[in-house]
Amino acid sequence: MSYIQKRGKNTAWEQALMRNLTTELIINDRLEITETRAKELRKHVDKMITLGKRGDLHARRQAIAYLRNVQDDKNKQAVDKLFTDLAKKYQTRNGGYTRILKLDNRKGDNAPMVIIELV
Repeated sequence: MSYIQKRGKNTAWEQALMRNLTTELIINDRLEITETRAKELRKHVDKMITLGKRGDLHARRQAIAYLRNVQDDKNKQAVDKLFTDLAKKYQTRNGGYTRILKLDNRKGDNAPMVIIELV
């Protein structure tokens, strides 16, 4: 079982990690992280994109409560990018918004590394 899937004393750290990684993936469209984090992150990103596709006020408030207030290089916030660009891009797609590509293991601790990106 992955250390992220366990429920224990570090749940606040796990939740903060997933919120940060979800925001960064929405802003940058691509991240290089470990395989277990990517598999856990996929669930959260799919949920956020589904909220973006719904597009109503309640979905926007739920996304604002979850995502961090970060701006990309075009001075657009993560929530705005989610509800405008990504919602239009995935309007006809019924799931599977991310792709995981395997890389070599990390040199220091031999952890399996992957690239997670938006399809």
